[in-house]
Amino acid sequence: MDKSKIKKIVLAYSGGLDTSIIIPWLKENYNNPEIIAVSGNVGQADELEGLEEKALKTGASKLIVADLVDEMMDEIVIPALKMDAKYETYLLGTAFARPIIAKKLCEVAKAEGADAIAHGATGKGNDQVRFELAIKRFLPDIPIIAPWREWDIKSRDEEIDYAEAHKIPLKISRETNYSKDKNIWHLSHEGLDLEDPANEPNLDKPGFLEMGVSPYAAPDKPEYVSIDFEAGAPVGLNGVKMKPADIVWKLNEIGGRNGVGIIDIVENRLVGMKDRGVYETPGGTILYFAHAQLEMITMDKDTLHLKQKLAVDFADMIYNGKWYTPLQEALCAFANEANKYVTGTVKLKLYKGNIIPAGTTSPCTLYSENLVTFGESDYDQSQAAGFINLWGLPITVHAMREQGKL
Repeated sequence: MDKSKIKKIVLAYSGGLDTSIIIPWLKENYNNPEIIAVSGNVGQADELEGLEEKALKTGASKLIVADLVDEMMDEIVIPALKMDAKYETYLLGTAFARPIIAKKLCEVAKAEGADAIAHGATGKGNDQVRFELAIKRFLPDIPIIAPWREWDIKSRDEEIDYAEAHKIPLKISRETNYSKDKNIWHLSHEGLDLEDPANEPNLDKPGFLEMGVSPYAAPDKPEYVSIDFEAGAPVGLNGVKMKPADIVWKLNEIGGRNGVGIIDIVENRLVGMKDRGVYETPGGTILYFAHAQLEMITMDKDTLHLKQKLAVDFADMIYNGKWYTPLQEALCAFANEANKYVTGTVKLKLYKGNIIPAGTTSPCTLYSENLVTFGESDYDQSQAAGFINLWGLPITVHAMREQGKL
């Protein structure tokens, strides 16, 4: 890359530690280019406060904030929910947001005539792949700048040193210097004491959890919630029609106060190393649980079992940054068709981090009490004998061969 030709850079800007120091670093190391900061509003709420002033003070020419919440929910989260896609129990919060943000970066870069796009993802993580694969999809020829792969800074402590030397204000200290990512769907916590899997996370430490309380601090009384679905997508909460984003906002509040959706996992990063993190996903955890309950009575066995297999591929696809691909289109088509009859209402009971089924109804149910009852039924049990003889015929023939009876 000829740095002298880089006159204007579009930067994925969150205002966190990494991107706060990237603006002055780019200006120092790329011949003082114009920096256009772009923040994707994916539901990080108060993290957007004061962002424009900070971006301008640190050297950006302007800040563009793009509202991407509904786009992320409708285009990525809902298809993943329909597929019940999880990556090693991780509900993909960060992975959901990155393609949508990267797509917006490309739109801004085209509109502004930028010479490059920059991001603050490290060379150790997954986000560098997610950002850059999406950028390659929409602007395949534009140079991509990833300072973590270039600069001499080796740690977050050294980043703080750089920020202090350049008088860049930070909302963190060295003691609270967790690496966090927040959006409407989740909040992740990595680093510091969490880097050692032997350390129990202190969930009740003031300021650690942000989307709710720990199960230990949750109320002693359970709380009920009901969710309405149409064709696999959430459309209502407690009898009130809402768009998916509003349902998640409300479920975050309800689940958060009941200690729901906190996981502590060591996951396998795309780049090959294992990484330990604590994730808060209260609303998403409730939605996934409710959707699975409704599938139990509305989806036929073969479709459900195939979908469970494909869910692993779907989650890998998102986690590995391959959202804007033909595979995504094909898998989403399957998810939509498979969820055609996943319509109904699921009632759940939340109690100290637990989600307990409290009743499921659907106009598209496949469940027949008449067929399955232990009482009098229309089902003719004598038919089972012939079915078992045919189903077990290969086993019978195998046994006959061993016994010399063929």
